Amino acid sequence: MATSGEMLVNLSAAEARQRLDAREISSAELTEAHLARIEALDGKLGCYLHVMTDVARAQADVADRRIAAGEQSAMTGIPIALKDVLCTADAPTTAGSRMLEGFRSPYDATVVARLRAQGAVFLGKANTDEFAMGSSNENSAYRRVRNPWHPGRVPGGSSGGPAAAVAASLATLGLGSDTGGSIRQPASFCGVVGIKPTYGRVSRYGLIAFASSLDQIGPFARSVEDAAMLLSAIAGPDPNDSTSVPLGVPDYHAALGADLRGVRVGVAREYTVEGMEIGVTHAVKRAISRLAELGAELVDISLPHTEYALATYYIIAPAEASANLARFDGVRYGMVREADTLRGTYERTRGEGFGPEVKRRIMLGAYALSAGYYDAYYVKAQKVRTLIKQDFDAAWEKVDVIAAPTTPTVAFALGARTADPYQMYLTDIFTIPANMAGIPGASVPCGFSEGLPVGLQILGKAFDEATVLRVAHAYEQAELWRQLRPQVGAAAR
Repeated sequence: MATSGEMLVNLSAAEARQRLDAREISSAELTEAHLARIEALDGKLGCYLHVMTDVARAQADVADRRIAAGEQSAMTGIPIALKDVLCTADAPTTAGSRMLEGFRSPYDATVVARLRAQGAVFLGKANTDEFAMGSSNENSAYRRVRNPWHPGRVPGGSSGGPAAAVAASLATLGLGSDTGGSIRQPASFCGVVGIKPTYGRVSRYGLIAFASSLDQIGPFARSVEDAAMLLSAIAGPDPNDSTSVPLGVPDYHAALGADLRGVRVGVAREYTVEGMEIGVTHAVKRAISRLAELGAELVDISLPHTEYALATYYIIAPAEASANLARFDGVRYGMVREADTLRGTYERTRGEGFGPEVKRRIMLGAYALSAGYYDAYYVKAQKVRTLIKQDFDAAWEKVDVIAAPTTPTVAFALGARTADPYQMYLTDIFTIPANMAGIPGASVPCGFSEGLPVGLQILGKAFDEATVLRVAHAYEQAELWRQLRPQVGAAAR
């Protein structure tokens, strides 16, 4: 039975799965509805850098044949937006940078290959801050992304493209990467669910690296159930990634639906800062109280080294970035600006290819790694990182998860922080510690302030995404926030 395009794009992944399997809709219909919505709205929102129209249609046709033959899996026929730091053999991969304009990878990232094998539909490569370096998606070399809830506000970053696409129903699901909060922060700003898995849970092979000891790929969705479905599809060990951990993948869906009786929820006194918006504070406090009403035990805890996480991150991450981006030299791939000497070629290529934020972080990282400063900065930062992890290890002896704000503010105005990098970096103050410790975290909508979404962050023990999802799902089901949608058509006009 035919269904209007507007209704199709608003289906959750779980609802779409049921209707696809029942043959009530086809993947071709679902895909065309999304492509039409992208055509109508993305010119204003800027979620996509490359729409994979022909690829998506071909994948949808294959998915429908698989479903007809009874050979489908959870992701078969489901439309997904891929952050443009994930390599794809059949579409450009630019990392939001002029340095890689027109670049085509000869292979798929592992997460892309796994979804392709399951019959997923790739709508396109979603916008990102350049090389995933940013907190607002204003650092994209091509165009900035606008928040679907308010076109004058940022969507968050660096995964602002897939977050906004899922929020605006320009994709059913999205994949992003999280180095210091780049999934959870835009999920909070855009009012969707975002999951950063444990470091090593999901293969990073084929992810254009920012900071290799911090990066992790994870899902965006409009519900916790959908996020669990996508995480199950991409998680697991990979021989191509030596940092992926050889552990089996739990049944994340089975963890959903359990109540919170017996769950100990930590509330850390350090997860509040000067300048935190009162509306965010109230929304998060109400959400944590709701967890208690659902049967959870609230436990006051302390994470004393949290205050050093931001400074530690901005030594370690730029240091790793400066090493990772050294490969972009105007010789092997990407932009080439030749000069009379090799040094001149490097200078011209990098001078034109990298944007201001990327250059800033390369310089910070190179300085921290330079002779005479390595021990004073980089080595000391790694020692503090260990202390941050030890804080969490001690907390897990008392609690099962930690509940906190995802961000100290709601989405801020476009351009409001571009001239002040420190204020921009402060946006990630609550998300960075999880990356320092390598633990999983989720952001789930928990209310509104100034008419804009607020996110509740749930942090868990390493490789215990199941409990994080259980708590997030229980809270989500007890509230109505997931049912609210931005008026994207009106905002985009």
